[in-house]
Amino acid sequence: MSRSPDSQAPEAKKRKKTKADKSKKADGFDEVLQIDIDKLLKKSREEKGQNGEPVEAAARPTLPQPFTEIELKISELSSTGDGLALSENGDHVYVVPFSVPGDTVLVKVVKHFPDLSYSMADFIKVIEPGPQRNDSLIGCGYFGKCSGCQLQMLPYEDQLAHKKKIVEKAYANFSGLIPELIPPIGDTFPSPLQYGYRTKLTPHFTVAGGAGRGKKKDREPPKEVPPIGYTIKNRRMDMDIEDCPLGTDIVRRGLKRERKRVAENLHQFPRGATLLMRESTTRIKKGEESDRNAEQEKMIKEALSGIPPQDLEDVIRTEHPDYIEEKRCITDNNATSIEYVDNYIFKNKAGAFFQNNNSILSGFTEYIRQHVRPKTTNPDDKPIKYLLDAYSGSGLFTVTLSPLFKSSLGVDVAGDSITAARENAHANALPNTGFAAADATTLFKDIPYPPDQTLLVIDPPRKGCSDDFLRQLLAYGPRRVVYVSCNVHTQARDVGVMVQGDAEGKCRYEIESIRGFDFFPQTGHVEGVAILNKVSGAAAAAPAVSSEA
Repeated sequence: MSRSPDSQAPEAKKRKKTKADKSKKADGFDEVLQIDIDKLLKKSREEKGQNGEPVEAAARPTLPQPFTEIELKISELSSTGDGLALSENGDHVYVVPFSVPGDTVLVKVVKHFPDLSYSMADFIKVIEPGPQRNDSLIGCGYFGKCSGCQLQMLPYEDQLAHKKKIVEKAYANFSGLIPELIPPIGDTFPSPLQYGYRTKLTPHFTVAGGAGRGKKKDREPPKEVPPIGYTIKNRRMDMDIEDCPLGTDIVRRGLKRERKRVAENLHQFPRGATLLMRESTTRIKKGEESDRNAEQEKMIKEALSGIPPQDLEDVIRTEHPDYIEEKRCITDNNATSIEYVDNYIFKNKAGAFFQNNNSILSGFTEYIRQHVRPKTTNPDDKPIKYLLDAYSGSGLFTVTLSPLFKSSLGVDVAGDSITAARENAHANALPNTGFAAADATTLFKDIPYPPDQTLLVIDPPRKGCSDDFLRQLLAYGPRRVVYVSCNVHTQARDVGVMVQGDAEGKCRYEIESIRGFDFFPQTGHVEGVAILNKVSGAAAAAPAVSSEA
């Protein structure tokens, strides 16, 4: 896959060649973090008149001993959500969690990576807060130790601005495209809820000695309840989390119930476990039911019949004008959960993937509906009539977009997801919608839709699309593409390939818009939506990058 030589900082490019074995975080190498570190060091050297060149090894700063406490001034916030602080001479970076630019903080040095010019540090306390810091906003007693959140001390407007910058840097550093080919990044779409939004929590625990080689019956049952929660930042240890304010009300109640169950039945977990708390919502309609409501009621009854008794009894009820809403917390991975997006109903295995912030889904899917068709069209262009949804899962996009199309097809590798998607389409009365269980890397082989009338929606895993998938996409050449991603860095890489086009110069794309969506407030994560149009005619053969790039 071709890349612009200027797509990454010089130090990062060198390390990609010489530090290929550093691709694992355990070795202290995270490419996204490393680029931020290298650019901060380059800026520091330029300010000192060193032309941005790294110092020789012999001139590197003397680093404090591990576990030494030192004071640092935070320079900037990285794309990982960690603060970055320069050493006194400006030739080394300290990565400090739970900090913001302008903070003066006391930290404990944890580990050095001298070849990568940075060190990891534990946050201890703020000595002097920066102008953006507001600790009164912190809504969790575990913040500052738990690895789950990074930004609770940052005003929400600043969180959104930071996430816009994350998307901007992702496309600047990973797309391989010259700036002229990347449109201005849109403002981050906010989440209606900043706390109490997560519909799924998966805390875990391990039992001391539980990973031994002895048979289960030979192991002594644990004598004490281990910490049940999440990993401590910069540690390979778990911390006990009694409550998580990011979870919805019913999920938080489910967490308390599950913690009690584990404590009372610890002998059943000789190695530990990962727990599941998944919100499931049902609506009891008022008045006469339509055929569509009848199908939904059938789905709801089947789902409720498979919920464990302890999950079934704990209910939060809310009355609305047309229905009574009931929320339960499911703890069985194989039970069925129910979720609504506006008036669309979705069933899914409780342990399977579905977006974990329901509060943003209405605005998110409406945004995509509004961008189904291009802003401008040529008189000779045929209308877009068909929807192809790759990585369709249980049908979020296929179902919510289908009414806009003559025919829709969702494809996913997971057979269980396809089964759920078909039932979801039926429950939502969408006869023009089909689903096929197939590997997304071969989904273009037998597509019945003419590409010049097709919208392709792709929502791949964090690793992004494979090279083979992108080659097939360019060979098929759908008229318009909506690329949704939970990893804007791999998204930027893939979008760069689409913009540069195929080797034959027959198909390439232009970016219409890019925007981040805040699915996970208080964290450094941002979801990205990129919208692209196929370039037609002679312009398709035009170079996607300049000869100087």
